[in-house]
Amino acid sequence: MKMTDYSVVVVGTDGSSLAEPTVARAAWLAKHEDADLVIVCAYSRLSLRAEAKNVATLGGDPRGGEVLGRAAANDALTRAVSVASGCGATVTAALMIEGDPAEALIDTVKKYQAEVLVLGARSDVSFTERLLGTLAREIVDRAFCDILIVRPNEPGEIPVPEDAEG
Repeated sequence: MKMTDYSVVVVGTDGSSLAEPTVARAAWLAKHEDADLVIVCAYSRLSLRAEAKNVATLGGDPRGGEVLGRAAANDALTRAVSVASGCGATVTAALMIEGDPAEALIDTVKKYQAEVLVLGARSDVSFTERLLGTLAREIVDRAFCDILIVRPNEPGEIPVPEDAEG
């Protein structure tokens, strides 16, 4: 087996509390591998009325990590690009994709021929899902690239590498 450097890193974001440290970890990896970083935010379409109501809320479904509406997806993506740029990564693409998050991430990995996909693990779900997370588990079953799962060590802890800023 031959180990190679990563040239493309894909990371998913949903605007949740774990999104920022997940993007920071992906950015750190991309910077240290001199790789391109592709950020993906999958979202569910809302009616215009529901979209307007959603702007006043968190913009997501806290139970499933789902991003509801383009406005919430745009906000999550804007924050993710800011975090990645602040970590010194080269953001090649920032994509808002309507539809299922697993499909969006797998399709993006294929399209950009990424060697690694970075995901955040949710910690507020059932015991089985805590071990990996529903989205991560689905992707592990279907993706043909390395997968890095980022999770905080303790509630509220942000796992950002020490040298991410410099």
